[in-house]
Amino acid sequence: MTTIALAGVDLALWDLRARRRSLSLTELLGRRHDRLPVYGSGVNLHYSLDELVAQVRRWVQSGCRAVKIKVGRPDLAEDLDRVAAVREVLGPDRELFVDANQRWDLDAATRAIPALAAHGIGWIEEPLRADDLAGHAELRRRIDVPVALGENLHTVHRFRDFLDAGAVDVVQPNIVRVGGVTPFLRIAELAREREVRLAPHLLPELSAQLAFALPETCWIEDVEQAGFAQLGALRTPTGLRIADGWATGGPAVGLGMSFVDATASTVPGATATPAAPAAGGSR
Repeated sequence: MTTIALAGVDLALWDLRARRRSLSLTELLGRRHDRLPVYGSGVNLHYSLDELVAQVRRWVQSGCRAVKIKVGRPDLAEDLDRVAAVREVLGPDRELFVDANQRWDLDAATRAIPALAAHGIGWIEEPLRADDLAGHAELRRRIDVPVALGENLHTVHRFRDFLDAGAVDVVQPNIVRVGGVTPFLRIAELAREREVRLAPHLLPELSAQLAFALPETCWIEDVEQAGFAQLGALRTPTGLRIADGWATGGPAVGLGMSFVDATASTVPGATATPAAPAAGGSR
């Protein structure tokens, strides 16, 4: 909770700094990319096979060059059937990432991942409990598939622990959970020093702005129906565009985020609270 609270302050200060210079956050940091590749993602472990295949087809039709699906069904055979069906839809040229969401122990992961790898997976995300540093380090020694994690690591120091232990191949900081722009950039520096890939977790309206300013080319995660705009949280568009498998654009000034007034009461006779000014992480 502490780092999430700090993120509100950090994001607002970066937003203010950029606005005072009439720049977007990306331009303030120094834009290095005009576009970045997007992968389709979703919370789909509970989907039927038909529903999962239909979702993946939507991502392919939208131009995504990679997708991520959940694994970790009680029966490994079900996971294998689902991954095989998704690979058939994707064909050989698109990336397939899988996310176990901490569902396995070390032995179960050691059994499952090589079997899944037969279908060509680009990474296995959070195969073990997020706090199991020793387990991830040992698993990485046992398997050939890249290990991705980081959405549930909350400080620069914890990312450093996993990197120093050789426990991760792809770090996935969430800009809010790690405390904002400042620690996110420090984590990106650590990953660069260790020659480990970075793929921001969620929040493309925010994370893409940072990724545009990194020297590396990062995947941008676009979770189906989970963006701020899709959730109805924004008063105005941010300027980020996700189409044809690419993230482009970005706000003209600051973070470009103006949120709807979530405090306005719908109780009859209540007086609505005026909406806050357009600012970054201050709401």
